[in-house]
Amino acid sequence: MSGNTATHEITATTEPVTTKRGTTRDNSLAPSRAARELGLKRRDFDLAVRLGRIRTVPDEGGGGGRRVDRDEIERLRAREGQAEALRDSVRAVGTTEGAALMDVTRARFTRLARLGLLVPVAFYVNRYRAVVWLYLADDLRQFAADERNAALLRGRTPEGLRDQLTEGLDLRPRNWRGRHLGFLLRQADDPWARAAAVASLLDPVEVSEVVKDPYERSHLNRFRPVSPAHGSPGSPAAQLVEEITTAADPDEIDWLRTDLAGAVEAARRQRPAPRPAQRQVPPLPPERERRGHEAEQTGRFRGLFGRLWRQDA
Repeated sequence: MSGNTATHEITATTEPVTTKRGTTRDNSLAPSRAARELGLKRRDFDLAVRLGRIRTVPDEGGGGGRRVDRDEIERLRAREGQAEALRDSVRAVGTTEGAALMDVTRARFTRLARLGLLVPVAFYVNRYRAVVWLYLADDLRQFAADERNAALLRGRTPEGLRDQLTEGLDLRPRNWRGRHLGFLLRQADDPWARAAAVASLLDPVEVSEVVKDPYERSHLNRFRPVSPAHGSPGSPAAQLVEEITTAADPDEIDWLRTDLAGAVEAARRQRPAPRPAQRQVPPLPPERERRGHEAEQTGRFRGLFGRLWRQDA
């Protein structure tokens, strides 16, 4: 269903952070080590990276992942209290804690989230196969502090919004996808990776309709980001995650298809997708070419005489 959502334009992405000339792997840290040095849990570290609050560089050692420059660690620890502020800025809470933080009931909090007014930053599937949405505590505090939202926090939900909720409106998955796409684009340091980020939110059928060239689709798949893993492939939990991570509303699908077409065109101009090299057959030397021609002619005459002989017989 349509509504106010958090969307992301490809043209608005920030430039990806690249390694400095001469930077070696020895000057950077693996994510687990960087998280320890910053006093962050790995989950909080990953969220800080996705939010762009910790800058990473490609792993030039061939690992294919990301690393953190030592200079970035020092930057984040330069001022007193900065590391603590970083931890607070990536604190994510669920519905119960979020409702308490905003001083509203769980029911009202859920209504605000379903209406798209509170945007999830992450989710997971619990052991009861229920989706647990997580929100940035900072976002919730800012929403509650804004006087323009006072009526939504204390008053009766407007009739038009109540009707949408009754009809089943739930913008949490769509808003998460919009925010997640922003995370993926921030990490993309290649034009094909940016296109693959958009493609990752579309059904494969939609992708094949937009990107008709099979070699380009294959190249996109090389850069396809890893989907959130929940349960073994084909399990109910994995199927639920696939539903959340795949665009569903017609207008959302349309703008993703448009963005994908533009991203692939930009990637194609910068560096076309690789194709199998065509085997080049070297020309025959003139003498061998002449002999081959004579043998072909002799074969034709023999075939003709054979047919005539069979007809006479």
